[in-house]
Amino acid sequence: MVDGAGSSIDVHEANGRGSLASATIGTSVRIVGIVLDSSVAAWLAAVGLQEGEEVTVLRRAALGGPLHIRTSSGGEFAIARELAAHLDVIVVRGANA
Repeated sequence: MVDGAGSSIDVHEANGRGSLASATIGTSVRIVGIVLDSSVAAWLAAVGLQEGEEVTVLRRAALGGPLHIRTSSGGEFAIARELAAHLDVIVVRGANA
């Protein structure tokens, strides 16, 4: 479920993981896997997105646009939804927590 009621993340694997791209507004998630080329993963780590990092989805742009997120260290930026789809996450706190 992307932005609907109920679950705060679209679980696509049996172990309860989803992608950052499917997390709803207000949900805090922990990055548990990055499925990208090592150079792209290194760039993401340089801006604070790496395994173990907790992020919160603040806004979702319309029509498949970028996600506005905040890292646990306080950094805020937009990430392309296509890129966010390659970040495996687990829910830390739901949108209604």
